[in-house]
Amino acid sequence: MSLSLNMVVLLYLVASICFIQALKGLSHPSTSRLGNGFGMIGMAIAVVTTVGLIAKMAQQMPPGSPSFGNGIAWVLGGLVVGGGIGSIMAKRVEMTKMPELVAFMHSMIGLAAVFIAIACVAEPWAFNIVAKGEPIPTGNKLELFIGCFVGAITFSGSVIAFGKLSGSYKFRLFQGAPVVFAGQHMLNLGLALVMLGCGLWFVATQEWAPFWIMLAIAFVLGVLIIIPIGGADMPVVVSMLNSYSGWAAAGIGFSLNNSMLIIAGSLVGSSGAILSYIMCKAMNRSFFNVILGGFGGEAVAATTGGAQVQRPVKTGASADAAFLLSNAETVIIVPGYGLAVARAQHPLKELAQKLIDKGITVKYAIHPVAGRMPGHMNVLLAEAEVPYDQVFEMEDINSEFSDTDVVLVLGANDVVNPAAKDPKSSIAGMPILEAYKARQIIVNKRSMASGYAGLDNELFYMDRTMMVFGDAKKVVEDMVKAIE
Repeated sequence: MSLSLNMVVLLYLVASICFIQALKGLSHPSTSRLGNGFGMIGMAIAVVTTVGLIAKMAQQMPPGSPSFGNGIAWVLGGLVVGGGIGSIMAKRVEMTKMPELVAFMHSMIGLAAVFIAIACVAEPWAFNIVAKGEPIPTGNKLELFIGCFVGAITFSGSVIAFGKLSGSYKFRLFQGAPVVFAGQHMLNLGLALVMLGCGLWFVATQEWAPFWIMLAIAFVLGVLIIIPIGGADMPVVVSMLNSYSGWAAAGIGFSLNNSMLIIAGSLVGSSGAILSYIMCKAMNRSFFNVILGGFGGEAVAATTGGAQVQRPVKTGASADAAFLLSNAETVIIVPGYGLAVARAQHPLKELAQKLIDKGITVKYAIHPVAGRMPGHMNVLLAEAEVPYDQVFEMEDINSEFSDTDVVLVLGANDVVNPAAKDPKSSIAGMPILEAYKARQIIVNKRSMASGYAGLDNELFYMDRTMMVFGDAKKVVEDMVKAIE
């Protein structure tokens, strides 16, 4: 199959429009399936068009060049292998492992950008950047430099994020607690300056030595930027790395003169940056500190504090919680990571439906950073087919807590901690779901363990709070049985 250049440009434009529609669709749960459909259609068009473009380029190759058949065999082989691995991973991944999967995908995008940049520097004529034997133009070298170092930072940073999100590795850099040391930021700054200097050296000379040095430093910087960030801030990290992967793809798109890659990368980069900004506001973090990997220091003070003093709490059983819920007029449910771990979303929907059948108003309150990645709780509830009109974001529902009879908190911790209202707290200023204002609060947790911020949750010790300890799925199932 061979396409004219005009047709290639037109099809890339159609694919880009599909990607734009995909982002628009993904902006709301009710249209997310349509958005995913647009994204898949756009990617399919882009892949088929690229194969056609390869065929067009093969026709223009001089005699004696590798045949199109050999080249396309490698391309199709890569599609089959990569597509197969992706399909298997998507089918097997658990909801609690979605953040790790996203981090893994980001790392692959960054690594792909690095490999493409290396190939472009080694054989620029193969990518129609220049004729064979001619030097790479300065603009292209600058684009390759930017795409390469952003891709390298994205790859190594995503690997560290993957380990921190997994929480199952003993390697120190993969553990949730921040890794900090004296002079850390000055070291990062010094390495960044050396990296930029080597990049400019490469742009000026097109020599391999500065290119490899720059690339090595970029890989190291990716690690150093992420290790001082604690587990509490991982949702922002995932969003930030998503943005980095987009900018890496866009930079390589400029080098390849591929309009579709430029547009797609810019969409991912800009949307990821906007989402990072939203996450920062939700956690009372500085956006620029996030970009530079400079936040997480606050978490050190919180997570390395002394032993917590034992304080009395009111406890109850699932039947007690069911009694309170069934006698309420309004109920707000606050899902958290513990709900995802227990995979209790389906019993929770059944519980909510029983309450609704009794004439009780039930709503779900979602904090922007609940769980371990942006939108984690939205996806969790969508999997259980919870109606979208019952799910509300923090800013839309916070004003209703004071008029709510019962709030049911399932596995959430820091996002409902009233300590955020204390100026002396390490999470001071962090916007929270104001569950503490409700007439009665029911909190389900496995234990009194603190959240990622390492703080006692003052909500647990309030007179109006009843703690129900146990696995969320078992507790909610018992509630369902107890409600007549």
